Amino acid sequence: MNNINPEQLDNTDNEMLPEYDFIGGVRGKHYQAYRRGHTVTIHQADGTDIVQHFTLEDGAIMLDPDVREYFSDTETVNQALRTLISLFPKNRTSITPQS
Repeated sequence: MNNINPEQLDNTDNEMLPEYDFIGGVRGKHYQAYRRGHTVTIHQADGTDIVQHFTLEDGAIMLDPDVREYFSDTETVNQALRTLISLFPKNRTSITPQS
């Protein structure tokens, strides 16, 4: 490993450090699996493991990054959806998600 003086590093620089090699890496490889839920195993010093499974809470919705650019908080999302809902015919109670 290179001996790099931390004071020499400019933290405002967005360039990757030379020791990070992502050749052959695939962006978003685990994205869909992460959204479905993921398991974290914590290995304790005493040799035991703690396994925790994380999923979105009931009713939680994860916004894609391009959508998140336009909606900074919960109230903004809810207001936009209420506006959209007001355009629907009154006899339609739900929308079927597209696959």
